[in-house]
Amino acid sequence: MAAALLQPLGLQACRRFLAAAAGRVTLRPQPRRDNKRWVRAYLEQQRRLEPPMRRSEKPNWDYHAEIQAFSYRLHEKFSLDLLKTAFVNHSYIESEEARRKMLGLEKEEIALNLKDNQQLSEQGASFSRCYLTECFEKAFPKIPPAGIEAIVNFLTSEELVSYLARNLSLQDLTLCAEFPVPPNMLQQTFFAVIGALHQSSGPQRTEIFVRDFFIPQLIGKDLFELWNVVNPMGLLMEELAQRNVSPPEPRLTRQSGATTALPLFFVGLYCDKKLLAEGTGETILAAEEEASRVALRKLYGFTENRQPWDYSSPKQEQKAKNVISSN
Repeated sequence: MAAALLQPLGLQACRRFLAAAAGRVTLRPQPRRDNKRWVRAYLEQQRRLEPPMRRSEKPNWDYHAEIQAFSYRLHEKFSLDLLKTAFVNHSYIESEEARRKMLGLEKEEIALNLKDNQQLSEQGASFSRCYLTECFEKAFPKIPPAGIEAIVNFLTSEELVSYLARNLSLQDLTLCAEFPVPPNMLQQTFFAVIGALHQSSGPQRTEIFVRDFFIPQLIGKDLFELWNVVNPMGLLMEELAQRNVSPPEPRLTRQSGATTALPLFFVGLYCDKKLLAEGTGETILAAEEEASRVALRKLYGFTENRQPWDYSSPKQEQKAKNVISSN
């Protein structure tokens, strides 16, 4: 009797156990089949080895919309016709006309109704150089014209302007025969954009544009990295003579490890028994040249702890007060 009663309970318990075991089997997580670590690096390497493609050769490209988007990204108001002209290089016109000639088109259809950016580029480069020269003459009135010219040449150089152009993605919009666009074409295109802005929005907006993109490139730059002075001591003596100050007298103030492989000398320049500047170097001559450069930085006001550039524009009310007081 008891065995008969326990048999159904045993069968029911076995069924529950098998069902639970089956549920555990179905809920067991499957092993992850991840790719090896080198797969992603290999795919990235293969992508970099592929030849560069123009953005216009990829899908979803609308040149007119991209030109408008470029204008909005810069928060500037351009004439679209002028902005499109700023991106057309003469090499593109020549290559396109040669391609049409090879296709056997008629003479009337070979010529492109496009104007290159040569004139806009010359106008933008001239405006940028004039504005930067005026800015630095006001900000650093003690720097001689040769130093101002060296700073302006650095800011308008091919390397720096092409760097700015690449960071603004001008290479995707530039119409050029070569790709990737060479640095000289990027420089010409960037100056053409400045020329187009000058004709579209006037000189005031163009000055702000040039100021915001060019002058911050001087952050962390030393004066004599931009201006190569062969004889700093001779230049220092000329500057002191113009200020009716006696010539500097170099003196060895300190030294360390003079007989080792890494010596260090400290040379101070004294004028009228007052320390003008101090420099360090591996030799006494190098320390003397560095001390003269330190003294020149102090005279010109181009030191590391100089006052930051003032980007605020004076208010119109203050200008009116100044005009009234001067009258």
